[in-house]
Amino acid sequence: MSQNRDQWGSKIGFILAAVGSAVGLGNIWRYPYLLYSSGGGAFLVPYFFALFTAGIPLMILEYSFGHKFKGSTPLALARANKKWEWLGWWPSFNSIVILTYYSMILGWAVNYLFLAFTQAWGSDPNGFFFGEFLSLSSGPFELGGIKWPIFFGISLIWFINWFICYRGVSGGIEKVNKVLLPTLIGMMVLIVIRGITLPGAVVGLNKLFTPDWAKVMDPKVWIAAYGQIFFSLSLAMGVMITYSSYLPEKTDIVNSAFMTAFANSGFEFLAAIGVFGILGFMATSQGVPVEEVVTASIGLAFVAFPKVFGLMGPLGVVFGVIFFTCLVFAGITSSVSMVEAFASAVIDKTGASRKKVVNYTIGIGYLVGILFATGAGLYFLDIIDHFINSYGIVSVGLAEAVLIGWVYGAHKIREHANPISIYPVGKWWDVMVKFVTPAVLVYMLISNFVLEMKAPYEGYPTSALLLFGWGVVAVIIAISFYVSSKPWKEGALSYNAEEVK
Repeated sequence: MSQNRDQWGSKIGFILAAVGSAVGLGNIWRYPYLLYSSGGGAFLVPYFFALFTAGIPLMILEYSFGHKFKGSTPLALARANKKWEWLGWWPSFNSIVILTYYSMILGWAVNYLFLAFTQAWGSDPNGFFFGEFLSLSSGPFELGGIKWPIFFGISLIWFINWFICYRGVSGGIEKVNKVLLPTLIGMMVLIVIRGITLPGAVVGLNKLFTPDWAKVMDPKVWIAAYGQIFFSLSLAMGVMITYSSYLPEKTDIVNSAFMTAFANSGFEFLAAIGVFGILGFMATSQGVPVEEVVTASIGLAFVAFPKVFGLMGPLGVVFGVIFFTCLVFAGITSSVSMVEAFASAVIDKTGASRKKVVNYTIGIGYLVGILFATGAGLYFLDIIDHFINSYGIVSVGLAEAVLIGWVYGAHKIREHANPISIYPVGKWWDVMVKFVTPAVLVYMLISNFVLEMKAPYEGYPTSALLLFGWGVVAVIIAISFYVSSKPWKEGALSYNAEEVK
């Protein structure tokens, strides 16, 4: 029953935790490149359009739904309609699968944090990372043995997740986010200040912000904007519904959603300025165009930036340590939310103690995560991440919008949020949830599938894509239906009407 449910100690604690979940590695290494490659300053038009037509409306939906039904994602959906429970387990299992490879990336960051003190990657960060550090095998079907530095990094990350989540919502997750998130922002500000004051920084910033208005007419750019908003805000991952279920009765839902979304976007924008200031310095130092040094994702964090830190002299050591600390902190605030999204669902379903559920969740997740410490770890990450993001999470978001917006009734969610919010939302919100968001997500699914049929993803063998891609997605869905067929603990699905007004 919701009366015994854990609660956030304060509203700011909830906001920091929600922002912490949203602010992750993608804000630092994906958004800057996306902004640059999608029209520079012109990209802000589709980006903010997507934020207001999909990001914030879905955030309001998930906050309101979790708050109204006072449960983890499976429990909230089951309380609305028992037939929908499977849809709550799908993102919950997605989260824990994502965490198995997310912890690998954080394990890399932990290693690089220590390597930064001596800049042990040497003069060839690319060769060091893909060769000596990862020791990549020949393909996804050749494990290549355990890479012990990565193994120990992964082990540390899983221990940190256990340590935080074991202590509960207010005693663990809230307290840690109150420390890590402000510290992360402070360190990012230092990186930005240094980045924009480096020689040649203006070259990078000009490349970043010079608008290419022709790109605004490209449908792919608009889909990229919606995709960034959708994934960056941790939507359809079971996190925001779960987090909002720990809110007290009288909570400003609408304002909280706007604050979370704007804080996340602000951090992305801040990171982009710092990244491109530093890349401008790198291009100038090497006498090459910015285009030749710009990269995204893993290449930016573990190849391009280590090379920059080597060019910065003694200060490069300091900023290398700060940068990789930022990656670790951003990752931890996101990873604990994934643990909580899954653990909360199991606690609600079984009535088992938090400590027992967290122990089992972390233990099993850690054992699976060891696979990513092998020479094939990067291949597993690439394939599984692509399929879960392109199909799993997008499908969950689409199903949420249709079932909650159309079948349950968007107006009921709005009628729950408005009386307790300072700024009520009007019927425009219903239109966004029922029409705009589903249309965009359907388009994303179709376009991803068409690309899939044209050529195998990244040239991987079809057997690897079927096993680690489609296979993982199918297993998650099957397990979600299986778990939803099992009974809830006594009284879990019942609640007082007063509790969900």
